[in-house]
Amino acid sequence: MRHGDASVRRPIGVFDSGIGGLTVVSALRSLLPNENINYLGDTARVPYGGKSQPTVERYSLEIAAMLLAENAKTIVVACNTASALALPRLQETLSVPIMGVVFPGAQAAVSATRNGCIGVIGTRATINSGAYERAIRSISTEVRVTSHACPLLVPLIEEGWLNDDITDQMIHHYLDPLLSEGIDTLVLGCTHYPLLRPAFARILGPEISLVDSAQNCASAVRDLLLRENLQTSSNTDGVLEVALTDPPDNFLQVARDALQLDVGEIQLREVAHGTVK
Repeated sequence: MRHGDASVRRPIGVFDSGIGGLTVVSALRSLLPNENINYLGDTARVPYGGKSQPTVERYSLEIAAMLLAENAKTIVVACNTASALALPRLQETLSVPIMGVVFPGAQAAVSATRNGCIGVIGTRATINSGAYERAIRSISTEVRVTSHACPLLVPLIEEGWLNDDITDQMIHHYLDPLLSEGIDTLVLGCTHYPLLRPAFARILGPEISLVDSAQNCASAVRDLLLRENLQTSSNTDGVLEVALTDPPDNFLQVARDALQLDVGEIQLREVAHGTVK
């Protein structure tokens, strides 16, 4: 399908339950600097992790509808929980291509492992969903997957403790059992976790391959745009617009500084009673 210039200049719509998905935006900006990006963080209802699947599906459809109202040409689900629980519903409901973070990360992990032992870390909701295990095993039945929920890492990241002894201790606490299982590849199955990539690399060393869900999602989006002939032909820098459903807290500054991302003026959006206002 061939699209006109006006069509391909439409923005890429990206959403997350909060601000962590800005790691995906940062990766998209690096890989696709000429694309316009509209990011919407559902900060009024964060986190999605403790919600039921029907609720996560409803929230995801509402937020995606807001991005479609802004003429998004594709929707990127920059949230592991929403990717795990709501992606099929989004794909069957929406008229634009949809990309999540789970399958690209699974593909990269299978490609990276040398000994067939892959570790996955994420929030409790993502780990309990089994989404990464299913995605990895749909690609290869020869690999062994060991998963571990790391519930304290997100609060430490949101406090800005990216280079702190306590954070290093928690990384050891969560990852030592995975290392004892013999993993050689670790999937960072939460969009917050790339902010700790230097700490992971320092603690784990060069023998463990780190699979960054944000970076691999961005690569998959690039391939999707090429496949659908939706990539922009413009040579000008794309525009990033960031909107939230509740005023930002300190974590926005942490993410902005760590990612060196210019998010400009934050806009506020409101979602109420299942409709966009």
